[in-house]
Amino acid sequence: MGSGPAAGTVRARYLVYFQYLGTDFNGVAAVRGAQRAVGVQNYLEEAAERLKSVVPVKFVISSRTDAGVHALSNAAHLDVQRRSGQPPFSPEVLTQALNTHLKHPAIRVLQAFRVHSDFHARYAATSRTYLYRLATGCPRPDQLSVFERNRCWALRADYLDVAAMQEAAQHLLGTHDFSAFQSAGSPSTSSVRTLRRASVSPDPASPFVLPQESRRLRFWTLEFESQSFLYRQVRRMTAILVAVGLGALTPTEVKVILESRDPLGRHQTRVAPAHGLFLKSVLYGGLRDHGKRRWPGEVPAYTPLIGPLPSLGPCWKRSSWWQCRHSPHVVLTAGNPSCAQQESQGPEGREAPGQPEDLRRETSDPKAGGLE
Repeated sequence: MGSGPAAGTVRARYLVYFQYLGTDFNGVAAVRGAQRAVGVQNYLEEAAERLKSVVPVKFVISSRTDAGVHALSNAAHLDVQRRSGQPPFSPEVLTQALNTHLKHPAIRVLQAFRVHSDFHARYAATSRTYLYRLATGCPRPDQLSVFERNRCWALRADYLDVAAMQEAAQHLLGTHDFSAFQSAGSPSTSSVRTLRRASVSPDPASPFVLPQESRRLRFWTLEFESQSFLYRQVRRMTAILVAVGLGALTPTEVKVILESRDPLGRHQTRVAPAHGLFLKSVLYGGLRDHGKRRWPGEVPAYTPLIGPLPSLGPCWKRSSWWQCRHSPHVVLTAGNPSCAQQESQGPEGREAPGQPEDLRRETSDPKAGGLE
């Protein structure tokens, strides 16, 4: 993407929001070569071939999630270079075309926006939010609705000490060295991150659980917000907070674990299963103000080249867990590579199968564990 457009052609850069159920994929990143595994990016770029770009379209992913992890709203930028005399696609046409040609039903393009040629979806992101779903009161995996499997971590326990989990989460807030919550294989040069928000809250009853089962099953959501995360940081923090909720750890011990900076300690080697994790949103903040347009509640920001932010419509409501609970703020700017996302993409390979209530133990070998 670094070379300029060929003579007489027009290159346009777009920011695209998309969502997916990660169960069938080896992560969001493309898998190159003759491997049987496939990433979400492979399908997106296959669909983009139908745009007939002069230069093959490559998606630059904002937040790289691993095998089994879902996304309510991920983001990427891409360049489409049309032949001489052909105007750039409108964002609406681009969105429709990609959805029309996507060959996997678990991927959907939500929106597209024209952005400046120096915009970078990964480096420009100022906030990323992950949520993790738990279900309690499920002694056996077959007691969970088939529609909820691979979308939450089903725990045998009937009870979680949520007050203790919330107290423990407070120790994680702020700027810390999160080495104790980083898995082996992380490409990050620094393990210092700022956790802006960590919450534990009850979820509404799942619409996919029968009434007679809803008296036994309860659902919970953990949310974490930061500009960027270390590899598997969210899943390891989740495992620690669940241990607190089950009484295996105290809130004070979580502070000790954080301050130890030891990723191979007795408790912090456990990782929550991938299938309960969702990338909820990626936001872009205003490093520069390109125009005076504002949306309610937003800070000064880039104005999208297509005009005002369109609504995502009635399908984006708070009442449903699988939908992003607020529209992504489209605030577009060039960014700094130092704030690149490091949360999820890790070593190759899939997670070994196991009972959904198991905490998977990691080793120091990056290839011994699976993708997130």
